Formats: sequence, C-alpha cells, structure tokens
Amino acid sequence: CWRNMPDPRRPFCLLSLSLLLAPGCSTPAGRGVEVDANRLRLYRPLPAAIQSDGNPLSEEKVRLGRMLYFDPRLSKDQDVSCNTCHPLDSYGADGKARSVGHKGQTGSRNSPTVYNAAGQFVQFWDGRAATVEEQAKGPVLNPVEMAMPSERHVVAVLRSIPGYVEAFGRAFPGTGDPVTFDNMAKAIGAFERKLVTPARWDRFLEGDRTALTGEEKVGFNQFVAAGCHACHYGALIGGNIYQRLGSAKPWQDARDLGRYQVTRHDGDRFIFKVPSLRNVEKTAPYFHDGSIATLEEAVEKMAEHQLGKQFKAGEVRLVVAWLKTLTGEIPSEYTRPPALPQERP
Repeated sequence: CWRNMPDPRRPFCLLSLSLLLAPGCSTPAGRGVEVDANRLRLYRPLPAAIQSDGNPLSEEKVRLGRMLYFDPRLSKDQDVSCNTCHPLDSYGADGKARSVGHKGQTGSRNSPTVYNAAGQFVQFWDGRAATVEEQAKGPVLNPVEMAMPSERHVVAVLRSIPGYVEAFGRAFPGTGDPVTFDNMAKAIGAFERKLVTPARWDRFLEGDRTALTGEEKVGFNQFVAAGCHACHYGALIGGNIYQRLGSAKPWQDARDLGRYQVTRHDGDRFIFKVPSLRNVEKTAPYFHDGSIATLEEAVEKMAEHQLGKQFKAGEVRLVVAWLKTLTGEIPSEYTRPPALPQERP
C-alpha cells in the first residue's frame, strides 16, 4: 500500500506486514536460520548503473564527469571539489558531522554519501533537488561550499581550459555550444550514476544463500520483525520516501525543521528523506545533523524515536551484523583522481 500513498506523513502501513513475519531464530549462532521469501519481496539487488532517460550514459560523458567531480577549479578559491566532501576512497563520506567548504565554513547538515545516491527518489535531506544532475548544481554555487559567484563564471572557467572544451564536445556531440552549466551537471550526474556498490546482500538476493551467515540472517529477521522495513526497503534499503523524524518520540534536537525549509508547509516540519542504508557501516556520523557517532547508537535511536521501542543489546548487535552485509565494493577505477586538463600557459 505504501507505493500508492503520496503523503509522506501517512501511517506506517507496512508495519502490518511484520505481524505476518515471525521473529528470527533465537539461537546465538543462528544455526539453520532461513529468511522467509515474503521478507525479501521488498528488496532487490543493485543495478550495474543507475540509468536516466533524461541523461543517457556514455563513456565520454562519464569520463568528463569524473574529471569535473575531482576538479577544485569549480570552486571560488580552487581548493574544494565534489570529492572534498564526498571522498570516493572513503565510501563517499568525509566522516565529519558537517563538511568544511569555502574559507573553512561548515554546512548546516551532514553530507551524505554519493555512492548509490542516483537511485534515490530525491536528493538532499530535504528533497530540494529531484536528481543528481540537479543536485550537482547546488554546491558549486553555494557560498558555504564551493562559492562560485554565478553560472556564467563557472562556464567561463571551463571554457578557459582547452582540454575541457574538447571533452565537452566529445561528451555532448552535435550541439552548437556544449560547454554549459547544465552540461557540467549532466556530466557529473552521469559519473555518479556509475557509483554503485554491490555487496554480499546482493549476492544473497540473487540466490546465494551462503552469502550471509546465520547471525546476519537473524539480524535481517530482527530488522523486519521490528518494523524497520516500513521505511527501509527497495534496492537501496531506503531513499524512497520522506518520513517525519521523531514520529514515535520527538527527536533530541528540533532546530532543523527539515523539508519545511523548502516548502514552508507546516505539515512538513521535521520531515526528511529516509536515507539509504547502503554502506551505512562506513558513513558515520549519522542522521541529518551528524549527531550520532556509532552505528549501534543509530539503531537504538531509530528504534526509540521512529518505532517507540527499546532494543536490547543483543537485538542491536544482530541488526548491526546484518547492516554490515550492505557494505559494498567501491569501484576502484573511479576512486583515483584522474589527470585533469591543463589551463592555457
């Protein structure tokens, strides 16, 4: 029923499913544990790339996007790139509660990982961008992040670099003026659509029942039986809906009003995009405010504030064991900084 309910503030209709699903095996080692096929119907493996009808992928476009992603010349002081706040060799997250941008300024929210982000239904914690292509434009012009003064200035910088003029021409053939701000964002978006991280969980979903240990299967059973699947489902185990933070118990810090800051609708106070749990083991600190340092505490907080439950230590341990199976393989060919085109002498 959740797929046909547009209001993100709807009741947890999926919680009713948990009544049909028995809790996991209680044996410590989880011997002989199986996962009911019904539990897996809400999930699917990651694709090889996240496609877009509006921005078809091509080798040249992805190559250009990779260069732009790593290039600090897209920032005012030429010292901040996309990779600064979303380092690809660290699972796309910088480990800070709030990232540091132009002249040492810090943002107001935690920077989420860029890996698998293209598959989410909106971008940013408050959903103010619909796609990674749209999202890519924001930080470049944000005075706290990369602080470029205008789109025109960005394009002027790109046109001053002969190698970029040639690369844009190859990535966007048949256009009279390929070096545009929109095409810059499309190239970065195309690159990010290749940033997927298949994990042991995907092998399990594809039929390899040995990909998970008994304990990890018990952890998944616990995750579903508790009702966590109401928000965390699909290929990304999240990233599909908005939800009110603190729906069962008010969140500890109410200063950030979430999506309300975009819509100014009272009903959107404390509404945030549900994050993907892919690579969650590697992307601390957690939540929009970066206030939680460990995955164990994050699980406890979600049980308390979203489900109105108190997990026991053993339950937390089991859920965390399963969450670690979502840690995927980083595409090593993309993590190394590429050679960037040189400016005119």
